[in-house]
Amino acid sequence: MFSIKNVLYFQAGFGVLANMFLVCFYIYIILGHRPKPTDLISCQLTFVHIIMFLTGGDIWLTDFFELLNIENDIKCKATFYISRVMRGLSMCTTCLLSVYQAVTICPSTTLLAKFKHKLKKYMIYAFLCMWSFNLSFNSNRIFFVGAYTNASETQQMKATKYCSLLPMNNIIRGLILTVTTSRDVFLIGVMLTTSTYMVIILSRHQRQCKHLHSISHMRASPEKRATQTILLLVFFFVAMYWVDFIISTTSFLLWRYDPVILTIQKFVMNAYPTITPLVQFTIN
Repeated sequence: MFSIKNVLYFQAGFGVLANMFLVCFYIYIILGHRPKPTDLISCQLTFVHIIMFLTGGDIWLTDFFELLNIENDIKCKATFYISRVMRGLSMCTTCLLSVYQAVTICPSTTLLAKFKHKLKKYMIYAFLCMWSFNLSFNSNRIFFVGAYTNASETQQMKATKYCSLLPMNNIIRGLILTVTTSRDVFLIGVMLTTSTYMVIILSRHQRQCKHLHSISHMRASPEKRATQTILLLVFFFVAMYWVDFIISTTSFLLWRYDPVILTIQKFVMNAYPTITPLVQFTIN
């Protein structure tokens, strides 16, 4: 019988293949040509999404750890930590892509135009900061996740087939939720602000082109095509994020995960990295 788990495996398989093809394409561009900053950002985003699929839920990496005969507790801590780091990197990278594109298309008379060359120069430093921040930000998760046991008195909250969140008092639970939500709201706010700015710039350009009777040239603009693609990525990411956020927050506060809801959450979490390579193909 075709179950929802088969859908998750198909989604993960398709997502990994699409992202692997795209990351090979970006590596070819980076090594063989003069890459644009957007190529570097998109390459990192694609790589992050591959790792997200491999560490997400009960798919692949957990089976690999079983072959190595690694005990469940270490396996859970490793997969959960890597998964959360990759989720944070996906958000940060999408935010950076949105910010860079907003700066790229801004008029030369604006204040943002001064940062065009600086962004290109410090792109590698931005990557290092993102990795360092997310590796350290999620380090506390190692202490609050472990192998799932059937003992009900432990008050564990089952998060995957083999892993669960360990009991924690309300102060720690509230602190983790507040800090994580603050980071996410800040990044989402930056994405929406830059996206709104890009929509305003595109609308202004379109009115100017209509006035000059050259709308066909505007439609062929690579900058406009890239901007529309990034806007689509941002809006889709924000939509999927809020669905995931509502499920995660509700389950975290109630300290209970329904198996069906958990499956839906996995599908939602993998939706963005699955769609991203298909959308990114339109930039190139």
